[in-house]
Amino acid sequence: MCWISTILHADLDAFYASVERLDNPALRDRLMIVGGGVVLATSYEARAMAVRPAMNGHQARKLCPNIIEVPPRIRPYRDASKAVVEIFHDTPPEVKAMSIGEPFLDVTGLRRQVGSGRGITARLRKRVLAEVRLPISVGCASTKFLAKVTSTA
Repeated sequence: MCWISTILHADLDAFYASVERLDNPALRDRLMIVGGGVVLATSYEARAMAVRPAMNGHQARKLCPNIIEVPPRIRPYRDASKAVVEIFHDTPPEVKAMSIGEPFLDVTGLRRQVGSGRGITARLRKRVLAEVRLPISVGCASTKFLAKVTSTA
């Protein structure tokens, strides 16, 4: 029997900014960046104003003079990532982290036990939002590259 690979790519949306908003609800719906000298992450509101990760902090403040700067805190990001990966380990036999907020999951051959890739994708999004309270995009395809593309589409 020949199996077509089913790969999921999970992308924790605006990960650092989302974690900061969990700890400080006053940051919700606000223009914010994580970092200062260099922007590590942005809220979607800041992205709408052309502020991007890896941008110089001075340039971000020039685009948005009232932007809120939040210093990075590695431990909460690591803890949130660990909680999400624990959820992922409940599903497939193979989870590979590309970065702190972007793991790949190989769910090839799990259709009979846990359902289709699309079904797994929907369940993972719901669980992460319910249990960790973070938004997440999950793409499903036959290769890592295509799964990453579909998670950001």
